[in-house]
Amino acid sequence: MLTDAVRDFLNERRFAVLATSNPDGSIHQSVMWYVLEDNTITMNTAKGRIKFRNMDGSNRISLCVEDGLKYVTLTGAVTFNDDQSVAQEDIQRIGRRYDSEEEVRDAHEQNWKHQQRVTLTMPIDRVVTHGF
Repeated sequence: MLTDAVRDFLNERRFAVLATSNPDGSIHQSVMWYVLEDNTITMNTAKGRIKFRNMDGSNRISLCVEDGLKYVTLTGAVTFNDDQSVAQEDIQRIGRRYDSEEEVRDAHEQNWKHQQRVTLTMPIDRVVTHGF
């Protein structure tokens, strides 16, 4: 499924663009933090955001991670975990991939702990690559 080169690419500090379908059929895109674990992508968001509402009716999503002429597109069905002990820990764990411990602690105190967070888990069903 994922080659070593693609796995290495995804494990570098990059952002994913999440595509979901709006109720009118148009596409909504969001830049997301993520963590690759085995063949699963884990993300986290606040309940109520457009992307979350879009996934509530259809759990099929697509992610694209790019760097210049290289990109990886991943698709799959997402599951949700809104247990706050899990979701709050997950947003901090994912945040540490992108920010310092101090920045994560500040973001948690100022924002995340006041939000109803949801962990999004997507086993990878399909991989499309370019430039590898």
